Amino acid sequence: MMSMNTVTIQEAQSGLLDLIHGLMPGQVVTITENALPVAQIVPVPAVRTRPPRPRPPVTGIPRAGSVPGLVVPDNFKVCLEELGPKPAKR
Repeated sequence: MMSMNTVTIQEAQSGLLDLIHGLMPGQVVTITENALPVAQIVPVPAVRTRPPRPRPPVTGIPRAGSVPGLVVPDNFKVCLEELGPKPAKR
């Protein structure tokens, strides 16, 4: 539920810092001039920070491009498929 306060532009000018620091989550302050709303002050939502993600365990497998001189042939995937499990014989 939003709480709303109204202040005149003169009140906002003289006490802007107090107005801003006094804002509560969900509160809206409407600034009026000649009894007409001209602006609203709303608090910025708090930024949630997540803890850093843990690093994956070291597997001993080199990262792509990290082994100088290693050349991967164009038919590498075909070679892997040849080494894969064979279909069961019936």
